[in-house]
Amino acid sequence: MRISIAEAEGQLTELVKLATQGEEVVLTQDGGASVRLEPISRSPLPTEERLKLFEKIRQSAKDDPPDFGTDAARSQDFLYDEFGLPK
Repeated sequence: MRISIAEAEGQLTELVKLATQGEEVVLTQDGGASVRLEPISRSPLPTEERLKLFEKIRQSAKDDPPDFGTDAARSQDFLYDEFGLPK
């Protein structure tokens, strides 16, 4: 389906519905194609594969945890003197 942007005004909901149902919706401007509406794939990987990938990432973080240097409890020590007062 090709429809001008001017004609598409007020019909966005219907055009999106058609696009999600598989219809090709092309918006035109000055007689030429300008924009194509198409559905976004919700999940590029099957659920089982995504779960395996997440587990692999979690295991990688456990096996080789990142080194962030100073821990959060000591991260602002440079702001205070030995008595705990601001420098």
